Amino acid sequence: MTRRSSHRGRNWFGGLLVAGALCLSACVDRNGLDDDTGGPAALSEFGVVFHRGTGSEPDTLDPHRSEETSAAEILRDLYEGLTVEGPDGEIRPGVAERWQISEDGRTYTFHLRKDARWSNGDPVTAADFVAALRRSLDPATGTTYAQMLQPIEQADDILAGRSPPDALGVVARSDQTLEIRLKAPTPYLLQMLTHSATYPVHRPSLAEHGDQFARPGRLVSNGAYRLDEWIVQSHIRARRNEHYWDTANAQIDTVYYYPIEQPEAELKRYRADQLDFTESLPNARFGWLSDNMGDDLRVAAYLSTYYYLFNMTRPPFDDRRLRQALNMVIDRDVLVEKVTGVGEIAAYGFVPPGMRDYTPQRFEWHAWPAEQRLSTARELYREAGFGPDAPLRFVIRYNTGENHKKLALALASMWKQALGVEATLLNEEWKVYLQNRKNRSLWELLRFSWSADYNDPFSFAEIMHSTHGQNDTGFADARYDRLIEAAAIETDREQRRAMLEEAERLVLDAYPILPLYFYVTKHLVKPWVGGYRPNPLDHNYTKYLSIDTEARGH
Repeated sequence: MTRRSSHRGRNWFGGLLVAGALCLSACVDRNGLDDDTGGPAALSEFGVVFHRGTGSEPDTLDPHRSEETSAAEILRDLYEGLTVEGPDGEIRPGVAERWQISEDGRTYTFHLRKDARWSNGDPVTAADFVAALRRSLDPATGTTYAQMLQPIEQADDILAGRSPPDALGVVARSDQTLEIRLKAPTPYLLQMLTHSATYPVHRPSLAEHGDQFARPGRLVSNGAYRLDEWIVQSHIRARRNEHYWDTANAQIDTVYYYPIEQPEAELKRYRADQLDFTESLPNARFGWLSDNMGDDLRVAAYLSTYYYLFNMTRPPFDDRRLRQALNMVIDRDVLVEKVTGVGEIAAYGFVPPGMRDYTPQRFEWHAWPAEQRLSTARELYREAGFGPDAPLRFVIRYNTGENHKKLALALASMWKQALGVEATLLNEEWKVYLQNRKNRSLWELLRFSWSADYNDPFSFAEIMHSTHGQNDTGFADARYDRLIEAAAIETDREQRRAMLEEAERLVLDAYPILPLYFYVTKHLVKPWVGGYRPNPLDHNYTKYLSIDTEARGH
């Protein structure tokens, strides 16, 4: 999922912890919490406890409506799909213990575990997955990931309102047998089925509470953990799901997730032993962290891109020449060396390196000498009607965060020096930022980021389709849409690869985005945390981790 908009890329509330949480920080010991929330005096009740940062407050814990990374990490603990990812990111059986694929690649038959249970003890059945997939595609649900499910028969007609959700090509043949029928073979289906949009739904809870089912005291889930408490701007607590089919192999009993938007604040809590695992790091402290906390510091490649969105639907960025000029004068190498400085890769394209069966595409001018790029950019800037006597003025909008601010300041400085642009900065708290992003009348240039939901370039390509819920730029290209639609069902690896690479070139030629860098994962992990393995999707299931309580001291 996962747009990492705090990412990484996300309730909607952010910032530092308020009065109650400040008291929490003042009254902690090494376990990070007082007796009421899992400290040593409560160890017998809470068992082995894991404390992790999440970056920002989740937008929702409704798996079919959430659209951000912080929520996705929690949802992977609360729910389990037909398939799951292992610690290394490879696909494993989840609720489905095995499956068959028809000779034509269009029908998948999943056999569910008989011991799969919801957190209230109810059996997880094929009908729960049918209800969930129908709900995700139902326009009334409003999920921005609905198009991910388009390979399934009738999905297009359901999204367009031409067919009801129950026409979807998903059938419960029995309580333990689920059949998914596809329009055409879909090479990435098993990876896609790890996404929260495909998680099952506890139908009695949905029937009783409607769209308000995903709240503490109501949420019934089928993963290794169950939702126990949610204190906005403080923490979310999950407890072991004793009914989970594989609970015997999960060592951690209780998980606390902390929405801490400011990396510096998260670092302070980590150094005070109030966190076992951080979501992010303050870039400015990376050198110090490398020198002083190198054993805790984990940095690895990551399938994620940090970029800005141009609003192509109104002036000034309805002009391609202007979008190109602004892209050309940004020195991305300086950004990753001097501003971020934690090993990120300068981005001259959209899809990050490391994707299976794919060669990332790049702006045609990415290797030009700086003088040539600057000269061309200034000419394009003049052709668009701007110059010393008529400078371009616009607002750079980003969500609150130290690292985001530094990058926005660097962009404004580079544009000012190279072109005379007069850009102003506007930061917004996460909730406001997300709301405003969907209203194109309110913004011109917007910070964003995207993380692969699965290790396939289609995870990036699909979000630029003209009808995709995550395409906020206004980019619409008929050729691009046809390529993406064809690639979604193409079984020849080389032809599919060629389609997706051509599609990325079309995006780069239109300049709807301003890519800056490809992320690396960067976490601090306590030495008493076992089982952590960096993976290219940065999906870290708590059930694979462990705590050495003797090393931690309790």
